[in-house]
Amino acid sequence: MKAVSVKEIKQELNTLSHKEVQDICLRLSRFKKENKELLTYLLFESHNETGYIESVKAYIDEEFEVINRDSYYYIRKSVRKILRNIKKYVRYSHKKETEVELLLYFCEKLKDFTPSINPSTQLQNMYNRQLLLAKKHISTLHEDLQYDFNTLIEDF
Repeated sequence: MKAVSVKEIKQELNTLSHKEVQDICLRLSRFKKENKELLTYLLFESHNETGYIESVKAYIDEEFEVINRDSYYYIRKSVRKILRNIKKYVRYSHKKETEVELLLYFCEKLKDFTPSINPSTQLQNMYNRQLLLAKKHISTLHEDLQYDFNTLIEDF
């Protein structure tokens, strides 16, 4: 089966009744966890972006607490998992401010992590890449936000 374009899906959704669209959304939520997470964001959290950011930060805190610190191999695997989930949550939001704030929070947690990430080149590179990505996104934001985020980066 070949997937149709977004334009065609939009046209078809316009022809359906409210009840039919609701049934399609509920059916869609049964298939993949990501679909359900996106629907949860759109229905419950999109109107309160600061609350959403705080919940993702709480998730980051929890995940950094349970990292296996036995070797840098396990630390790298766990940090990559955290970063992958952060990217997924940012995709739901589609807001650059959210992405910058979460990336900077991730970098802050990674920098303060014990044991230090300095002996691991891969972790250091991951930290540098995310910091660079955050700086790149900061340059596209409003001047006031740029100033606020740049002062945060200077504290690193």
